[in-house]
Amino acid sequence: MSKAKSSSVVDISGVEDFLTVTQLAEALGVTARTIRFYEDKGLITPRRAGNTRIYAPRDRARMVLILRGKRLGFSLRDIKLYLDLYEMDPLHELQNKVLLKGVRERIARLTDQREALEQTLAGLYEMEKLAQEALDQSGWAAKKRKSSDK
Repeated sequence: MSKAKSSSVVDISGVEDFLTVTQLAEALGVTARTIRFYEDKGLITPRRAGNTRIYAPRDRARMVLILRGKRLGFSLRDIKLYLDLYEMDPLHELQNKVLLKGVRERIARLTDQREALEQTLAGLYEMEKLAQEALDQSGWAAKKRKSSDK
């Protein structure tokens, strides 16, 4: 009785498009551990050649999108939803609508954060100016120069 070959085991001899975890990590500028993390989260699904994970061009493309999404501040849940929609919607209309909504929400949050940061910086610059003026009026700068001249 012969065992059926698993669909996830692939013979990659002679196929240059497939990468090992190390090759994929190097190509993307991340660690192999990073690749395995996203695999564990179900965002990529490498095939196997024996005990070796092999990554198809599809996995590389998904990793590029995952890394871009993380860099732009999207959650893994949002990234997974976006990637899953790609598989379900051949016209990518729903995927693009979800992406557009997420991008607009992220822009709004970052804009709010930038405004808060600008207000905080303005307050700190004002405090710095007042403290420096107070020190200058007390002669602290002149005293400090005299003590360093000794």
